[in-house]
Amino acid sequence: MSLSPINQRRIQQFKANKRGYWSAIIFAILFMLSLFAEFIANDKPFVVMYDGEIHLPVFNGYPETAFGGEFQTEADYRDPFVAEKIAEKGWMLWPLIRYHHRTVAWDLPSPAPTGPDSQHILGTDDQARDVAARLIYGFRISVLFGFTLVVVSSVIGVLAGLVQGFYGGWLDLIMQRFIEIWGGLPQLYILIILASVVEPNFWWLLGLLLLFSWTGLVGVVRAETLRARNLDFVRAARALGVSNRKIMVRHVLP
Repeated sequence: MSLSPINQRRIQQFKANKRGYWSAIIFAILFMLSLFAEFIANDKPFVVMYDGEIHLPVFNGYPETAFGGEFQTEADYRDPFVAEKIAEKGWMLWPLIRYHHRTVAWDLPSPAPTGPDSQHILGTDDQARDVAARLIYGFRISVLFGFTLVVVSSVIGVLAGLVQGFYGGWLDLIMQRFIEIWGGLPQLYILIILASVVEPNFWWLLGLLLLFSWTGLVGVVRAETLRARNLDFVRAARALGVSNRKIMVRHVLP
């Protein structure tokens, strides 16, 4: 699939900006690596070979009894007792960082927070959790959160502006007044109130921000749709009996 001359020129202009071009490549590489965070920082090994059988703790949970232990609970592979049992009849292959972002290191040489050492390359926080592991997982969550927020809010904003601009009339009037009232609500105070009522998490925060983030794009799309709906090719499509939905999607939206 060949690109249009305009898009080719845009790509060349982007590549000419060396700082932005290489920053985008580095960012993309780091993001791709963060997608496999469980294989970079985890308190479970990749592979456990025990008594001639292969176990994959990253994908499946195994009870301690599977490795000669005494309890039916999931094995703690950092426990010296479990590690010794596995070493007697097999071996373990660990990730680069042997800590999950929730793992609390109980064997620190000094009270948390601690500085970098051989076990924690960036040290630990005030709750004795590995900073490097939390940085990797946090980077992935932050990028996915921002990407999801932008995509979903853009889709909602484009659809709302498209419908407003194309149909106009009373529908446009009602939606415009609604957006004005909705945009005038104190977003910060609403977030504070809801955060005190529900337990904050990824999906709650995403939903709360989506409630207000889509309105900024509506005005731009609405204005362009108002202009495009009176163009000759749109009028020709209407004269040929093309449905409004097809006109909006195939002719106005692009």
